[in-house]
Amino acid sequence: MDLFETIRKTIVPVHKEGYPFIAAFFVASLVLGWIWDPLFWVGLVLTLWCAYFFRDPERVTPQDDDLVISPADGRVSSVQMSIPPEELNLGHEPMLRITVFMNVFNCHVNRAPVRGRVTTIAYKEGQFLNAELDKASIDNERNGLVIESKNGQIGVVQIAGLVARRIICWTNPNEPLDAGERFGLIRFGSRLDVFLPAGFEPRVSLGQTAIAGETVIAEFGSTKGPTVSRRS
Repeated sequence: MDLFETIRKTIVPVHKEGYPFIAAFFVASLVLGWIWDPLFWVGLVLTLWCAYFFRDPERVTPQDDDLVISPADGRVSSVQMSIPPEELNLGHEPMLRITVFMNVFNCHVNRAPVRGRVTTIAYKEGQFLNAELDKASIDNERNGLVIESKNGQIGVVQIAGLVARRIICWTNPNEPLDAGERFGLIRFGSRLDVFLPAGFEPRVSLGQTAIAGETVIAEFGSTKGPTVSRRS
């Protein structure tokens, strides 16, 4: 029983959105293997990667309304003041924007950064530029949410990337979300922008690795000032 429990806890669940893709990759592997044996093993490796891409591990989320939690796994690629997308109706003044970039090896299940009520969901068609480019926040296909939280309205924007071709959002307007709750997914490689009103201070630095549902990326009402980091 102990061995069974160890195996069960080690294997990460796969989100149901990935089942059709995993099946398609495996069938393609069989077909390729029928054509030439070595191609089966190539296809099998890609099938395993597909299952890894759609993994959906459990996360332990801090329950504090003054904390903003990372909505995505990935690398913090931007911490700066920026004007939010017009469709979010958050005004025309710059807000603190924290960006998390996801590569094709990151877990792509997106989680709510704060507890609150979804007031707006706005989808906008666009291009599929490299999501690391700053102009991707304006030019790329995206889906934005506005969450009414204890500390004001917070914008969360799912942005498609160079490879991503599908943004999925499971929540609806007027629905409540808990911090760390799953609300969407992007296939395959992209980024998330979080727009925060005055009063929030960043708690991450450029280049830092963030974990969705666990890493604190900002804090409200703190007098400590911005976080100072050292690369080692």
